[in-house]
Amino acid sequence: MSEVLKPTEVELCEADALVERGPAVPFDIVLWSQGARAFALRFDGRPVAYVNRCAHVPVEMDWQPNQFLDDSGDWIICSIHGALYDPRDGHCVGGPCRGEGLIRVEVDERDGKVYWYPSGDIQPAFTD
Repeated sequence: MSEVLKPTEVELCEADALVERGPAVPFDIVLWSQGARAFALRFDGRPVAYVNRCAHVPVEMDWQPNQFLDDSGDWIICSIHGALYDPRDGHCVGGPCRGEGLIRVEVDERDGKVYWYPSGDIQPAFTD
């Protein structure tokens, strides 16, 4: 029987760097063998992370550096066409991407730090 290994975790930031509904912490990744950006933010007390790429048109979404939430602080908004995403699960709730969603990056918070986990499609941009 082969052993199932847990994906290697990558330290992202100190937990207090993610302020509730505040600015995101960006990080570089490799998505489908190409360089890309991802972001993590805190919503409803939990860290969440997504690839910084709209489901409608593959462009980065932040309307100001590291700012992804709309004025209400309730939705992730794409700065290009106004697509709205639920920060809890990345599902598009309004705009031209309705029914689609953001690509989630798995994250975990423990011992005062936030970690992200590579997957088959998402890898660290740089390794030590």
